[in-house]
This record gives sequence, structure tokens and C-alpha cells, in this order.
Amino acid sequence: MSQRRAWLRMAIAQRDDREAAKVLRGEAPELTSALLLELHPGRSTAILDLFPDDYAERVRAESPPIQVRQWTRNRTYSEGSVGRFMDPVYAVFPPQLTVGETIEHLRELIKQAFITYGFIVDEAGRLRGVITMRDLLFADHGRTLEAVMIPSPFSLDARMPLAEAMKAVLSRHYPVYPVCDGDGRLVGLVRGQVLFEEQNFEISAQPASMVGVEEERLTTPWQRCLKLRHPWLQFNLLTAFLAAAVVGVFQETLNQLVILALFLPVLAGQSGNTGCQALAVTLRGLTLGEVRPGRERALVAKEAWLGLLNGLLVGLVSAVGMYVTAASQHNPAAPWLAVAILLAMVGSCVVSGISGAMIPLTLKRLGADPATASSIFLTTATDVASMGLFLGLATVLILW
Repeated sequence: MSQRRAWLRMAIAQRDDREAAKVLRGEAPELTSALLLELHPGRSTAILDLFPDDYAERVRAESPPIQVRQWTRNRTYSEGSVGRFMDPVYAVFPPQLTVGETIEHLRELIKQAFITYGFIVDEAGRLRGVITMRDLLFADHGRTLEAVMIPSPFSLDARMPLAEAMKAVLSRHYPVYPVCDGDGRLVGLVRGQVLFEEQNFEISAQPASMVGVEEERLTTPWQRCLKLRHPWLQFNLLTAFLAAAVVGVFQETLNQLVILALFLPVLAGQSGNTGCQALAVTLRGLTLGEVRPGRERALVAKEAWLGLLNGLLVGLVSAVGMYVTAASQHNPAAPWLAVAILLAMVGSCVVSGISGAMIPLTLKRLGADPATASSIFLTTATDVASMGLFLGLATVLILW
């Protein structure tokens, strides 16, 4: 049994919630309950929701009642909120309880769970104070908790998004944080370790989110991988058709100036990299809370300015390359071709920089994940801008 439990523990760690639920649903309910209790509450709640109703009920029957009540409460909060990650509170005391009486209660409570702090609530369950084990150790046993507690302690709102909670606790580093509802009632605890683990997972998932595979793990079956990936590839195909349509508009220009085809990948690659740099910086700023309300315009302006400068520098090098190549082919339009790629490089890099900043900001304003499929939208914007500008300028400067 111990070997089986160890294997299951490893299997759950390597799989996403859906696959972990499939692995566990064939196990004995008491074993599944024990394994879920080892996970942080966010994962255990999610996995429990994926079980068939009858099996989930049997697992709950094998779990401590206080934990079952907490799972039920956690499910009432939205995905990504602090409330989904709450542990039950064991050490809850009224303010009139004496230090000596509290210590006696703790003697029994520590047999059920690891206790870090004691929490003092009023008759309505509202959080009034917190007591540390050190304070209990040195306080007179006859004094009440109200006299020795730390009043009005820091707490998190259960409805608060995880990213906001991370900003709020960044300088505190407590092992656990009390969580209250909108009326100030204590509804659970969240471990600092869980907050940082979830934030690290969110950051690590951003590159996958950009291409639509944020739910996929190495152990995810190929059928589900296909289901997750293919819709994004179809969407990307549509955007690729849009870029191809731009090239098609200038087909006659390409027929007369075949040399342009040599530099289209160069232009698309440079503008694409410029956009990716802006996108990465913007996503990082959103994750760390550096993009505050009112600073969006300054961010976009900065990325536009950087796009202009970078486009000018790489555009000059590209112009020299275009001139040398065209002159070696005895093309009389070599100077104009060099001017065309210089202007196109500057323009497309400016558009790419603005797009790299605007796409995640727009997605956030619309209530979507700023990282979701960002690269697909960015690639479309940079390809259309770079190819459209280059071929359009070549048409105007040389063929008209």
C-alpha cells in the first residue's frame, strides 16, 4: 500500500487536474481522501469537482468534516481567487477566553493540525485579532485573549484575485494569512507557500498560454493534446491567410521586383522580435503589478519610441544589404529599394512595439487573460504591417 501511495502521489504531481482525477477515481475512497489532503486546497477542490458525484461523496465521507466544509466553502469562490485556496481554521477563539483556557484547547487542536496562530473572532465570526504562540507562552494565564491579542490583523479578501493577493503579501512573508469574506468574517486560511506556488505556476504557464497549450502537461494523453492545440492552429491559419492576402494584393509588384521576396522574411523576423520584446516586458509588468492605472499610455509611447529607434538602426543595416544586393544584380532601382526597406523597417517596428504593449493591455481590459494566445495576435499584426508597408512602399517609390 505504501508503494502504491507513493506512486499515486508522484502521478498526481506530474498530471493536470483532469488526468489526476482519472488516476484517482479507481482507488479506494479512503486512499484518495488521504492523497487529496496532502495537496494544497486549490488542487484538491478542483480534482474533487472532476470526480463522479457518487465517488466524490464517498471520498468526502472518508475526510475530516472540517475539511469537507472547507472544500464546500471554497467551491463558492471563482477560479483564480484566494477563496479557492483556503485551508480550514482550527484555532478560533472568542476574545473573552483566558490564556490558560486557550492553551488547554490548543493541547487537543495540535493533535489534529499544525497550528501557527490563534485567531480571535467575535460572536458574528468577524476577525478581531491574532495571537502568536510566543505571546501565549509569556502571557499571564489569567489574562483574556482580547488583552494580549494583536488587534485588527492583516487579512486577505476571499474574493481577491491571486495576483492582487501576491502584491499585498509581497513584503509580509507570513507563513499563513487569515482570509475573510466581504463582511469581515473569518472563512479560512491560506498558506504563504501556496500563494507563491500558484504565482510561480501562473508565470511559468504564460509562454504556454501564448500559444494555447496552458492546460497541457508532459503526461497529457495525445487525444487531449490534439483537442487543446488544434483549434489554435486553425485560428492561426486564418490569420496567416490574412497576411497572405496582403501579399496577394501586391502580386504584380512581386512579379516585377522579385528581389523583394528575399527581404520579406528579414523584415517579418525583425518586426516580430520587436513585438515579442514589447509583449514580454508588458506581461511581466502586468504580472508584477508595475502597470498601474493611468500608466498604460506611457508604456505604449515608450514601446513606440523604442520601436522607432530599433527600426531605424536595423533598417539602416537592411538598407545597405538591399542596396548591395540590388546593385550586384544591376538593378537601376537599388537606391529606392534601400529607401523602401528602411522606411518599412522603421514603420513595422513601431507598429510591432505598439502591438506588443496594446494586445495584453486590451485583453486585460476586456477581462481576458493577458497572456492568452497573445503571440498569435501579435504575429498577425507584425506580418501584415511589415509586408504591407514594404510592398506598398516599393510599389509607390519604384513602379508608380
